Amino acid sequence: MASPPSFDAALEFARDLIRIPSLPGHEAEVAARVRAELERLGFEDVSVDGVGNVIGVIRGTADGPRVMLSSHLDIVAPGDAEGWEHPPFSGAVAGGFLHGRGAMDIKGPLAIQTHAAAALKGRARGDVVVAHTVLEERGGLGMQHLLASRTVEPDAVIIGEATHGDICIGHRGRAELEIVIHGLAGHASAPSRALNALALLPAVLEGCWQLRGDQPSDALLGSATVTPTSVEVLPETRNVIPDRVTVVLDWRILPDTGEQALLARVREVLDARLPDLPEGYGVEVRMAREEQTTYTGVTREKAMLTPGFLLSPDHPVVRAAAAAVGRRGNGGPATVRPWTFATDGGWTCGVHGIPTIGFAPGEERYAHTNRERLDLDEARWSFERYPELVLAVQGALGT
Repeated sequence: MASPPSFDAALEFARDLIRIPSLPGHEAEVAARVRAELERLGFEDVSVDGVGNVIGVIRGTADGPRVMLSSHLDIVAPGDAEGWEHPPFSGAVAGGFLHGRGAMDIKGPLAIQTHAAAALKGRARGDVVVAHTVLEERGGLGMQHLLASRTVEPDAVIIGEATHGDICIGHRGRAELEIVIHGLAGHASAPSRALNALALLPAVLEGCWQLRGDQPSDALLGSATVTPTSVEVLPETRNVIPDRVTVVLDWRILPDTGEQALLARVREVLDARLPDLPEGYGVEVRMAREEQTTYTGVTREKAMLTPGFLLSPDHPVVRAAAAAVGRRGNGGPATVRPWTFATDGGWTCGVHGIPTIGFAPGEERYAHTNRERLDLDEARWSFERYPELVLAVQGALGT
């Protein structure tokens, strides 16, 4: 028999999820717990797809617009547990907050979305789908697969990433590029026999600084940004002259910025800095790629690129959502703005063109930190607003 959804039950569900570590590619146990909760709440067509996304449906009362609520199953690593006020996998409730890795990114909002969707049984005109995805923290392979496989074909998507109660309508994308300097390794006792790849590093970094000051801007999303985040040396032995140095660039890109344009811009800057490479040296510019294996055993190579997106503030879905949610404690429509970080919305809206917004409790400043927490008063308010939000989005799509 289905159990009734409630905020208190959602909170206990979230605490259970936090207690289960679920790094990217290792989401099996948390996926099983989510699936069990969907079944307990009376969702229909509960399933796990080929890459491990967990899906369930609350049937609508008519053939109305289908809205998908989506959070992700994976988390980032907690780092040194001693740096946390409460143990990262304790799911502690203290001081009016839910604490731990995933409290607001994103297991707390996942629990709220799941229970709020269940509360719409018999109220929603169209189907309400929950689809909680794998590998979002590594570029969104789960959402890519979900949409490409056409397992779910929503008319609108609500992402559960933290918005502090605002309505978020987009974000910059993220690309990870690599500048690889090639030389010739040798024993550190005889540097004349080697071509030290570090010799070209200053010129390459100067090119990176030049890139930072030449970025396009958008009135809502702000400026694209690019910065080096890592210098990796091979071989890693300290008494060996390296033959390979890799500079990693984190590039926060505006929507519709293509991979080839990024690569061409880096090559242009480096060609000006290194017009004539010394004999034997080489410089390669490439998009970072990663072989990812899901907990279901699917292995794919993925370019480290998450697209951006921006839904117009005047879109009917956005206007309806802002009016339905309201501004907590102040009245009037909710604030409409973009996120600062990337989400699976880049795939749903940026690639597939599905109207996508974000709504969830939680402050972005706590994401990926050892202070991660979720304000329980804000979480309860968000839970209460979620059904009205979904109904308003369905109404906007039906007009």
